[in-house]
Amino acid sequence: MSSILNKLQQKLAEREAQGNLRHLKTTTGLVDFCSNDYLGLARSEKLRALIKEEEEKYRYLPMGATGSRLLSGNHLLFEELEATIAAYHKAEAALLFNSGYTANVGLLSALPQRGDTVFYDEASHASMKDGLRLSFAKTYAFRHNDVADLRQKLKHATGQVYVLVESVYSMDGDQAPLKELSELCREQDAALIVDEAHTVGLYGAKGEGLTVELGLEEQVFARVLTYGKALGGHGAAVVGSQVLRDYLINYSRAFIYTTGLPTHALLALKCAYTLLPELTPAREKVKALAKQLYLKLNKLSGICCTPADSVILSVFLEEAAQLKPLANTLQQQGFDVRPVMSPTVPPGKERLRLIVHAFNTEEQITGLEKAIAKGT
Repeated sequence: MSSILNKLQQKLAEREAQGNLRHLKTTTGLVDFCSNDYLGLARSEKLRALIKEEEEKYRYLPMGATGSRLLSGNHLLFEELEATIAAYHKAEAALLFNSGYTANVGLLSALPQRGDTVFYDEASHASMKDGLRLSFAKTYAFRHNDVADLRQKLKHATGQVYVLVESVYSMDGDQAPLKELSELCREQDAALIVDEAHTVGLYGAKGEGLTVELGLEEQVFARVLTYGKALGGHGAAVVGSQVLRDYLINYSRAFIYTTGLPTHALLALKCAYTLLPELTPAREKVKALAKQLYLKLNKLSGICCTPADSVILSVFLEEAAQLKPLANTLQQQGFDVRPVMSPTVPPGKERLRLIVHAFNTEEQITGLEKAIAKGT
C-alpha cells in the first residue's frame, strides 16, 4: 500500500512543481464571474417556486429513480420531459443522461464502430475525447475551427464518418463554423455531432441553441444538450432521430448501466423549460454586458481578451505566471474569477476565464475592469 501511495504523491508533487496542482475551494459573497449560470436560473426564486409546485403534483413518484431506466427506474415523467425536449429543440426524439460528460461518453463510445472514422476539433471537450477512447473507431483531430484542414483529412476516411464539434467552445468561447461544417458533412456523407452545452438557453429565439438559431437542425445528426449551465439544473440529453434514441437505449453502456436521474432533477428541468421562452431580455442583456467587458479589457495595456461575441471571455497576459496572483487579487477585491492552467488548456494558452451573466450589472463590469487594470 505504501508504495502505491508514494507513487501517487510523487505525481502530485510533479504537478505542484509545475504550478498546476488543483485544489477544491469554496467562495461566498463574491461577484460571480466564474460560474456557468448564464441566465441566473440556478439562483432564480421564480424557478424554485415552480419546482416546489410541481413536486406536490408528482408526490406519487419516489425521490430517486430506484434503478436504471431499463429496470425499475423509468416512469412517465422521464417520457414526458424527453418529448418536451425533443419538440423544443426541433428534433424527432431525445434521451436523458445523468450529465453532459456521461452523455458524450455514452454517445461516442456506442455510436462509432470498428472501421469507422471520427474527426474531432482539437479544442473539443474532454468528455468527447474520453468517449472516443472507448470506441473502436479510428480518430483524428483537426485544427480548431479549420474547415480546410478537416476537408483535407476527410480524404483518408474509411467506413462511416463522424465529425464532432462544440457549437460554442467551453474554454475559448468562440463559435464553430456550423454552416460550413454542415455543408462539408453533407458533401462527404459524414454525420455531424454538435455539443451544445454552452449555447442551450443562450442562442435561438427561445434558447433552443445555436444549431436551431442557424436553421441547421435537420443537417446535424445528433446534438448533446447540457443542463448544468444556462438551465441551472443537472443532467443532459442527446437529441436526434428516433432510431438514434432506440439505438442508444440498446447500446449505450453509460445509459444502460446507471441509475436514472432523481425526480427533483427532472422537475427542475421541466420547470426551466417553461421559463426559457420568456428569458429573451436576459439573453440580450448578458450578451450586451459581455461585449462591454470585452471592449473595456482590450483597451488595457498588456492584455488580450477574446472572443468578441461570446459570454465566455479569455484574458491572456504577457506572462502566464501572473495569472494566479491576479486571480487571487481579484478574489480579495470581491470578484470570483479563476485562472485556467495547463493541462486543462495547452501550455502557452493559460488564461483567466471570465463568464458574464444576466444578473451581473454594468457597475460590476466596470469594477472588474478597473480591478484587472490595477492588478496588472
